Amino acid sequence: MTEKSESPDFEMPEQIVLASSNPHKVEELRATLAPLNIELKSSADFPGLEEVIEDAPTLQGNALKKAEYLFRMTGLPSLADDTGLEVDALDGAPGVYSARYAGEKASYEDNVQKLLKEMKGKDDRNSRFRTALVFINNSGTFVFNGVCDGTIRKEKSGSGGFGYDPVFEPAGYTETFAELDQDEKNAISHRGRAVQKFVDFLQTIPNALK
Repeated sequence: MTEKSESPDFEMPEQIVLASSNPHKVEELRATLAPLNIELKSSADFPGLEEVIEDAPTLQGNALKKAEYLFRMTGLPSLADDTGLEVDALDGAPGVYSARYAGEKASYEDNVQKLLKEMKGKDDRNSRFRTALVFINNSGTFVFNGVCDGTIRKEKSGSGGFGYDPVFEPAGYTETFAELDQDEKNAISHRGRAVQKFVDFLQTIPNALK
């Protein structure tokens, strides 16, 4: 799914820069793009880049800010994402503030503990992870969204993953994200779904341009 295309002529990228220096995220995407013969670089490959302040009111807005900055500074096709956890009983919070729910310098543990405190005594545990993935190249701006529904556990379980993974149980499973192996999590996760839409989109380009 693409939200916007500024040009009918899409340029198949030979390189893509990811707006992240997280080695796990970079390697995960690098493996995904390998069959397409696309070289993946990351923010870490471009010393001197400034940190983009993620102050947009939406996940897509933050991803767009990061992708636009990276594209402007490197001149290469750029990819960026932002993810948020939406909890129904908290009116959609923490949402766009998920990474700093317990404060600007909050750790993953700080955020999880605040969430568990806010959810104490609440019967409605329904929630969802949402990822907005933005890709920019000379052909335009393209947006891909991924959602994973689930519930919030009353206590942590599992040692894998990161962030809210130990308290998020995806729909249809009895384990938390932190208890699933990485391949299984990637197959159903919000980010995995957004990335797969992006890859599917790239795979359609050669046929579409024939």
